[in-house]
Amino acid sequence: MKKVYVIGTGMTKFGKLDQSGRELAIQAAKEAIQESGIASRDIESTYVSNAFGIGENQLHIGPIINSALGIPEVPSLSIESACSGGSAAFNQAYIALSSGYYKVALVVGYEKLSMNKTPENTRYFAMASDHWYEGINGVTFPGLYALMASAHMHLYGTTEEMLGSVSIKNHRNGTFNPKAHLQKAIDMETYLKSPIVASPLKLYDSCPFSDGASALVLANEDFNFEGQERIEVLSSARAGSRATIQDREELTGIPGAQIATQKALKAAGIELKDISFAEVHDCFTIAELMALEDIGFFRKGEAGKATLEGQTAFDGKIPINSSGGLKAKGHPISATGIAQIVEIHDQMLYKVDPHRQVSNPSIGLTHNVGATGGSVSINIFRRSR
Repeated sequence: MKKVYVIGTGMTKFGKLDQSGRELAIQAAKEAIQESGIASRDIESTYVSNAFGIGENQLHIGPIINSALGIPEVPSLSIESACSGGSAAFNQAYIALSSGYYKVALVVGYEKLSMNKTPENTRYFAMASDHWYEGINGVTFPGLYALMASAHMHLYGTTEEMLGSVSIKNHRNGTFNPKAHLQKAIDMETYLKSPIVASPLKLYDSCPFSDGASALVLANEDFNFEGQERIEVLSSARAGSRATIQDREELTGIPGAQIATQKALKAAGIELKDISFAEVHDCFTIAELMALEDIGFFRKGEAGKATLEGQTAFDGKIPINSSGGLKAKGHPISATGIAQIVEIHDQMLYKVDPHRQVSNPSIGLTHNVGATGGSVSINIFRRSR
């Protein structure tokens, strides 16, 4: 297999934005191409993820993005994998480049959600669950993750304060990320007093609906880099879990995350202790705690206490979600997995605010979940020497 590198990144601000989805996607793509130092004509294939383009009456978006970039003849692949769509697109590009089939590829993820009201977006999100067993019975994603949170609290003694510590940490990191949706620090009192969304989850346990786009230019070792700054992709692995949570053996973790982590570590030829920092899928605070335990940073039931102690702060034992995570940075569904990689890239090249800069960011990991874990992606990166 050929070595693959991230040589350029692009990302819009996340939040409630005036631009259309296609405008956001093209903006991020152009930024990534410009940063990479390549010409658009060097791109041999594009991979585009968008979950809810139907809200803008637009599905087949890849050729539209390519046309705007001046490469209408380049093939494009549209990929949907719920909230892990961006990482799934990245994975497909990685496979094509590592095999040598292509030398250079563009990956784009975007979403436009602000034109819809919250109930409509909640309904859209629920379409990523099993409609005939979950959605049709009125279970939304806040409800599904609330079931997981309740089980975790019951089995391991996880407390509201432990969940709150995730939110407080990620909001703090978000205040130093100019592209974050939410740039407001909160304290424990604010968290505890926030309204219930789906008990035991509160408003500040939940990520916002966001507009936004992110993009990456990838190239394999056969491409002439001419000195571009880059990070190496050590591995990209995907796995799945039973789609409906009532069919799982337990509710306090996501099997696909555990499987994908082991596959990614093996392919990268490293051990978990070699990971310097990570961006994990914190659509709800309980999701971050489960991610830390599924990956193996902490044993079952211990991630909440570790977070409360500050072990996952940007200057802690294992920095988690230095970007602010989905919780504060925002969650434009298909842009999320790619945005996680943008953060890894910027941390490794020391391009972030010093107030959230990780010390010695040599090897980074991203963890991106679709739905309640039906699809999971784990990617590992190393600072290129």
